[in-house]
Amino acid sequence: MKRTKHILVIRFSDIGDASIAVPVLRCVLQQNKNIKITVATKLFLKPVFETVEGVEVVTADIRGEHQGFKGLLKFYTEIKHLNFTAIADLHGSLRSNVIKTLFKLKGVSSKTIDKGRSEKAKLVSGKEFNPLKSTLERYADVFRALGLQVDLSRDKIPECQDLSPKIYDLLGKDTKKWIGIAPFAFFDTKMYPMDLMEQVIEFLSKTEDYKIILFGGPKDESELERLSKTYSNTIFTFKKLSFEEELQLIAHLDLMVSMDSGNGHLASMYGVKTVTLWGVTHPYAGFYPYKQPSSYALLADKEKYPLIPTSIYGNKAPENYKDVMRTITPQQVIEKIESVLKD
Repeated sequence: MKRTKHILVIRFSDIGDASIAVPVLRCVLQQNKNIKITVATKLFLKPVFETVEGVEVVTADIRGEHQGFKGLLKFYTEIKHLNFTAIADLHGSLRSNVIKTLFKLKGVSSKTIDKGRSEKAKLVSGKEFNPLKSTLERYADVFRALGLQVDLSRDKIPECQDLSPKIYDLLGKDTKKWIGIAPFAFFDTKMYPMDLMEQVIEFLSKTEDYKIILFGGPKDESELERLSKTYSNTIFTFKKLSFEEELQLIAHLDLMVSMDSGNGHLASMYGVKTVTLWGVTHPYAGFYPYKQPSSYALLADKEKYPLIPTSIYGNKAPENYKDVMRTITPQQVIEKIESVLKD
């Protein structure tokens, strides 16, 4: 009997990157025999990786007991008995390098993601404006380098789990289409202006055809609450559902509207139609949601703002680029939502 390969996959952050890895992990397990996968990540991301049947998760408290070299050494001692045969490093960070080095002393080989830093530098500098290899394919290349089959065209997205009674208590049961909207982003230049997004929400709520489900985090709570109280058919999930329950709900959406941010990747890993709005970042950088047609994206006006993309992650932009997202009109967003729902 062929020996089982036990692969340690390292990806400590963040939601978007973890979600992008999900289809790749599915394909590895679906398309290769005698494979076991354990993912090392943060506790918060554990539910994302657990959406993949067969994946086990070990969590590292990289801001607490597993911080620094001594903490990583402690983490290594906690997991070294799991008999890994190889490491797939999807992070390529100092932390993952420490862990790989410790396992190398035990004879465990590893392969690491090529982040394509030089190509990305040329993209944001304006020297070249061409689509780069997707992060999804960069992840897949790591497993291919380990000798595994990864054909993303053969990915089988699992059927949705049944929704819990708690979710139905929150949303009710009716015939309205469920539209998720994640209106926030870590950087302002990646976020559609709230006054414009509010016009979109107002229109959708008035049609009585849709239930709008708003997603956000702790710093967004007051705005989420205000929107849900102002507009009918509008609900927010923060503090009302656990992260695991939010994932269940996202899998059942008819459509997700997201910035270039994590919620778009969470929806697309389930095969949910996803409309994305792009500011100073651009799909060419390789972070476009999984298997979404390019026509589902709305991009800021590059003719008016020729330096787009000004950065890969949205953390850098000239002062006069703060309003790039205003070149996307609410009417464009509404029309895109309605056309994608009919697609």
